Amino acid sequence: MSQTIVPDTQARGLLARLPETPRALALLARFDRPIGWWLLFWPGAWAVVLAGGAGERWPLILWLLLGSIAMRGAGCVFNDIVDRDLDRQVARTAARPLASGAISLTMAWVWLILLCLIGLVVLLQLRLSAQVVALASLALVAAYPFMKRITGWPQVWLGLVFSWAALVGWSEVTGALTAPGLLLYGGTIFWVVGYDTIYALQDREDDALIGIGSSALSMGRHVRAGVALCYVAALSLWAAALWQVRPQLLALAALLPMAAHLLWQVAALKEDGADPLLKFRSNRFAGLLMFLGCLVVGSA
Repeated sequence: MSQTIVPDTQARGLLARLPETPRALALLARFDRPIGWWLLFWPGAWAVVLAGGAGERWPLILWLLLGSIAMRGAGCVFNDIVDRDLDRQVARTAARPLASGAISLTMAWVWLILLCLIGLVVLLQLRLSAQVVALASLALVAAYPFMKRITGWPQVWLGLVFSWAALVGWSEVTGALTAPGLLLYGGTIFWVVGYDTIYALQDREDDALIGIGSSALSMGRHVRAGVALCYVAALSLWAAALWQVRPQLLALAALLPMAAHLLWQVAALKEDGADPLLKFRSNRFAGLLMFLGCLVVGSA
């Protein structure tokens, strides 16, 4: 199985042409893996358009995109600082810049601060209430790298973190955290747990050997059923959010493309080889489907 695992860090395209140190910093922030910031960005974009901000507030979507790129990069740097010893023991992560010694720990901390400063610029574009909501996520972000050491369900914690932009986007447009925004957030947590369980299938053997937890291990032989339940819960909470905004059956039909895509993920999932990574990456398209559904409902 290890021969089919795709390394976490790969310098390709323009990144491969950069000098050694800038290339290592870009890889440390996972700029070679845009799927991460897409998944962080989409919930915020969903919230903005579902709250009716697709027209006048479209610059907010661009600010959220920039913030997602910077803060996802910062989160990856912090995660690698904490996990550098564990990463050396996992086939998929052994080539990460810190684990492999391509950059120093001091340089990683400097890079982390610079990325956070970009996030600060984005934060200052928000109203005070949304700033407070955004800052409240920092404790969750800081604790996440340690969750795999103390729980068999670190994906749940990741769900709390990677869904947070939904709360930020909703509070920025509406000025408050009301029921639709909270339901959107709740559904997104289950979506994250589902897709990151698929992602964690790549590391089951290594995680078991070094003694860290993952939902893919905790679900055992029932990964497919577990992911399906997560997706059903996500769709149910999202449906409730859309109903709060527009209580019409036609509004719920906006979820059908997303539901069909998630059904395909579960039905076609193969638990080994390259398929988990392919299914995980398909959630970038799933995010677009959900965005279009929220746009239709929020703009109607």
